[in-house]
Amino acid sequence: MPTLDISSGTSVMLLLTGEYQHVVDGKSRVLISTKLRSQIDCDKHGSNFYLVLGANGILCLYPERYFEQIILAGAPAGSAPDEAVAFERMSFALASKVELDSQGRLLLNERLRKRAGLKDRIMLVGVRDHIELWNNENWEQYLADHMDQYQGQMSQARQTVLQRQNEEI
Repeated sequence: MPTLDISSGTSVMLLLTGEYQHVVDGKSRVLISTKLRSQIDCDKHGSNFYLVLGANGILCLYPERYFEQIILAGAPAGSAPDEAVAFERMSFALASKVELDSQGRLLLNERLRKRAGLKDRIMLVGVRDHIELWNNENWEQYLADHMDQYQGQMSQARQTVLQRQNEEI
C-alpha cells in the first residue's frame, strides 16, 4: 500500500530491495551502496535519514520523510496513555538523524550499534521503506529459519495475483 508523502500530500511508493554485504570501517562508517541509494528519490523521500533501533533489535535506516510519517502517526491505536508516552519517548530517544558523507558512507551511532549488536561485517537489506543493518551471520541464520515460510507465502501471493488476473479476463 502506498504511503502518504507529507510534504505534498500525494501517495509515494518506496520499494527498497536487495541485500548488500559491507564492512564497518575503523571510524564506524559503512558504505550505503549506490545500487541501494539509487532506489531512493531524494526529492520525494528526503536526502537525510534516521537511524533507528527497530523491531527485534534490528538497526534500521529510514529515509527522513518515511520516519517522520511513522513518528507523527504516534502510538498504535488502542494504546493505553502510558504506552503512548513510552512509544513517543522511545521513538525519539532511540533515533538519530544522519546524513551520508560525499562518498555515500553512514557514520553509525556507537550506542545504537552496540544495542543492535552490530559487528564489523554487516548486511544491508532493503525492506520496502527502510534499510535494515544485520550482522552477516544473523542474516544468514534468519534466512535459513524463514526460507520455507517465505517460499510458501510467495507461492500463495503469486497464485492470488494469477487468480485475480484470470477473473479480469
